[in-house]
Amino acid sequence: MNSWQSLLSQNLNQLHNNLQLPQEQIRLAIVGIGNELRGDDAAGVAVVRRLAQDTLIRQKKNKNVLLIDAGNAPENYTGPLRRFAPHLVLLVDMAQMDCVPGSVRWLPWQETSGLSASSHTMPPYMLAQFLTADLHCEVALIGVQPLDTSLTMSMSPVVETAVDSVVSELSAIINRFYP
Repeated sequence: MNSWQSLLSQNLNQLHNNLQLPQEQIRLAIVGIGNELRGDDAAGVAVVRRLAQDTLIRQKKNKNVLLIDAGNAPENYTGPLRRFAPHLVLLVDMAQMDCVPGSVRWLPWQETSGLSASSHTMPPYMLAQFLTADLHCEVALIGVQPLDTSLTMSMSPVVETAVDSVVSELSAIINRFYP
């Protein structure tokens, strides 16, 4: 298991222990962020859209997992997040991390103020700061290193592969924690 997957599992387990709730009652919101007109910047929204298509996840219709396709204005979705009252919000976004394109990393949101977020109206770290203060929840960020974010480009094959991997791993984690 790669580090981001183990860190997500650790966070869910820690919430389970701290809140003394059954695993399946931990409310998880996965928010895909990005601009589908800017190539690899669409990674976050592609992850959420593909998770929404996952047959096992759809069959469960779990009331404790919320998927949000936030596009390039995630701050517009604070209302649904507030109503859902998540314990953990997982932001999935393209992140300029100066590593190999298609790399996927768990990023402490507090350390992401210098990451590129030029295609969004609000940088993810500002959204995370707001969510933790307003909703009193944990916030985590999964970043996908882009290859090309040029206007009107499609996602690059290397980022498509990364998105498929993230979807597969998130699906496995959701199915394990929410039987």
